[in-house]
Amino acid sequence: MAKANLLIVEDNDALCETLADVFRKVDYKVRTAYNTTDAKDILRKDLIDLVLLDLKLPDGSGLTVLDTIKEVDPDILAIMITANTNAQPAVDAMKMGAYDYLMKPFELDEVKIVVDKAWETQRLKREVSRLRRQHREITPDLEMYGKSPVMEDVKRLIKIVAATPKTSVLIEGESGTGKELVANAIHNLSARADKPLVKLNCAAIPDNLLESELFGHEKGAFTDAKQMKKGLFEMANQGTIFLDEISSMRLALQPKILRVLETQTFRRIGGMSDIQIDVRVIAASNKNLEEMVKEGEFRDDLLYRLKVMVIELPPLRERREDIIPLAYLFLERNNVEFNKSIQGVSDTAQELLLSYRWPGNIRELKNVMERAVILCSDTHIKPEHLPGELRHQEGVSVSAPALETDTVYSNGTIRSLAEMEKLHIEATLKKCNGNKSRTARELGISRSTLREKMKLYQITI
Repeated sequence: MAKANLLIVEDNDALCETLADVFRKVDYKVRTAYNTTDAKDILRKDLIDLVLLDLKLPDGSGLTVLDTIKEVDPDILAIMITANTNAQPAVDAMKMGAYDYLMKPFELDEVKIVVDKAWETQRLKREVSRLRRQHREITPDLEMYGKSPVMEDVKRLIKIVAATPKTSVLIEGESGTGKELVANAIHNLSARADKPLVKLNCAAIPDNLLESELFGHEKGAFTDAKQMKKGLFEMANQGTIFLDEISSMRLALQPKILRVLETQTFRRIGGMSDIQIDVRVIAASNKNLEEMVKEGEFRDDLLYRLKVMVIELPPLRERREDIIPLAYLFLERNNVEFNKSIQGVSDTAQELLLSYRWPGNIRELKNVMERAVILCSDTHIKPEHLPGELRHQEGVSVSAPALETDTVYSNGTIRSLAEMEKLHIEATLKKCNGNKSRTARELGISRSTLREKMKLYQITI
């Protein structure tokens, strides 16, 4: 895989080709241009990371190319080249956003050092951006935990497909089974792990905006297109794009996704040239796409192109041996989150967890355990800390003396976790006669955490 996409803009043919040879030998992917017109065309058509740009060109100033760089992609780093003994034009270029400048004549080693430094800067900027994005999205992969045979099969498939460079993947499973975590695992175990992982929930974007979100648009492509915008496919170049809920994508847009899968090219809205990318596509659906094809709601050619590798995630009710271990993992995480030291789940509560059908799958189990930890001031999670749908299952009935209808429900609607936590804090404060130190000890949290939560929930004594 190339280090970076480098554009050399230099009207001296011999120097331009010499520079191109130098950088191709050290794994740069090089494009060349001898004038501003060709340079601007390449910038609009190709994905470029760095530009070596002569200030004086036959058909105009290199500064006009710098303007195009800022219009096309402000993240591109430009290194100016000048033969003028007066460095002021190059300094002016740096004020316009150029990364650095070189004075002719120069040594090839000098050019290589400056370009390598620029690429390292570019790479670090992208890595920081990637880590920030990852930090925002990161969730401990507890939901991928499981020793059941079906989950072992899923993990085996993940390792197999991760080892392939471009194979598209379709992840199927009910809502809450962890499809996004499978996409994370495939990307993180692949050779693309240090490249972007870009995610989009197709159901969350209005139909009229989805195409622009995926492919970007040129300035002036439509009324509100005030400037060029890169799409998610372009941002995912050399990495992975995860299209969740692809079943919600309208039929008119599906051929464009198919084209990306088949040719690894696309056009921005309003664009005149194809853009070449290198992206692995992972799609997910909680609907049966084959049934949607039969009903004319999904294209069969796109389905066949997506399902090169299919990973089916089993619902939680089909992997019951994983329920209690998962519950304990969520318990441990929530103990840390809420500064508690709950030791476990009582036998009766475990029976309720095991007998429930979990229509919301692992996501529902995670929420149930978070709620239980918030409500529990004992050493073990008990039935009264579980929601009514678990306690009142058909054939199973467990009373909940500590948390009856008035506490859990408000006007017939189940209270949110935040409301339940507020009620629990208020009740404990009342029990402790407003003594904050004692209340904090009862809740198993620090006094400062109690103070923060009282401020958050506007609890006054």
